[in-house]
Order: sequence, then structure tokens, then C-alpha cells
Amino acid sequence: MIDPLADPVHERLLRLWQAWMPAGPLLPHELKTACADRWVRFHSLPESKRYADGEREYAVLLNRYNTVLDELFASGDVYVVTTDWADPSEPTRWSEHRRALHPEGTLWITLDETDDPDPEFHTRWYFYADRRPWQGGCLDLLLRAVADDTLPGIFVTDTDLTRIYHPYDGGADVILATPEDRDRLRHRHAGWLSSHPSGY
Repeated sequence: MIDPLADPVHERLLRLWQAWMPAGPLLPHELKTACADRWVRFHSLPESKRYADGEREYAVLLNRYNTVLDELFASGDVYVVTTDWADPSEPTRWSEHRRALHPEGTLWITLDETDDPDPEFHTRWYFYADRRPWQGGCLDLLLRAVADDTLPGIFVTDTDLTRIYHPYDGGADVILATPEDRDRLRHRHAGWLSSHPSGY
């Protein structure tokens, strides 16, 4: 993990994570497990279709992404976090693409994923962050790349780390402040839920 103290934005975000979860930030796909009681998943296209075919379907998925993002973050600042990864001895895989889509993001922390006993499967994750006022549509290029599975996990959070939005190719995982908040959001967008009993 790098020292974030040179950047007050990064230092504050790390302090929030460590207060919420002492081990520090999680990989975006781990949020649904760590916060299962406050988690809901929305699919980005009708009938749980995974990928868009044509501009009409891109409009649908961007509308779904932005509708929830606006409900979560309107009139406030957010942290936008993108990630990259590599074997610890290798250069990152997505650097140029990620930088083009998130030029404001600067390196926040690194995490080493070393659970596998085989070192060949160890991974170093790089988290890049920036803080900005939320504006609907401001992440459309990033969201479109996520929807096409051409960029690894991103997430957006309010500045108190009480609401987290993690889009992926096919939908978005949302973490709310309380189970009651989660239930209200889920009810408002019931037509976007998975039909699977697990919510996946």
C-alpha cells in the first residue's frame, strides 16, 4: 500500500475506509459480500441482457446507470475510483485506456491479492481516485467502457462513504447506508432486479 498522505483527498478517503473496515479498501466485486445486508443489484438491460447491441440499448443502460447515480449523489461531491491490475512484477494491463477515460484519477493505493498459494496467481491492484461534484452523465464514457467489459471495476461513493455504486458489465451493485434505504431503492426500481432468488 502506498502512503496517501501527500494528497489530502486520498488521505481522507483512506481514513474513511479504515474507519468503516479496518483492513482498508476492498476490490469492487467484494462489496456485495461484505455489505450483504445493505446491497442490491440492478441489471442494466431488460430481461437481464448482458451487453448492448446498438445505440438504443446503450441509451437504456446509461439511463439506468445514471438514474440511480443521480438518486444517490445529486447535489453532492463524489469520489470516483478506477482500478487496474497486474502481476506484481509486470506493468499494468489497462493503463492507457484507464488514463484516457479517467484522466483526473491519480494513484490512491495499491493492494496485493496473494491468497492463492501459487505466486503466479498473485495480483497487484492499483486504485486511482478523484473528487468532483456529481453531475448526471459525467461518467458516461467510463460507464460505457464498463458496460462493454473493456475496463476493470470502478466505483463511486459519496464523501462520507455511506453509499457506494459499483457498475459492472451487465448491471450495478449498490451499497446503501441502511437496509431500509436499500429496500426503498430496490422498490423504486423493482423492474430492474434479477429474477434469481439470490439477487444476482
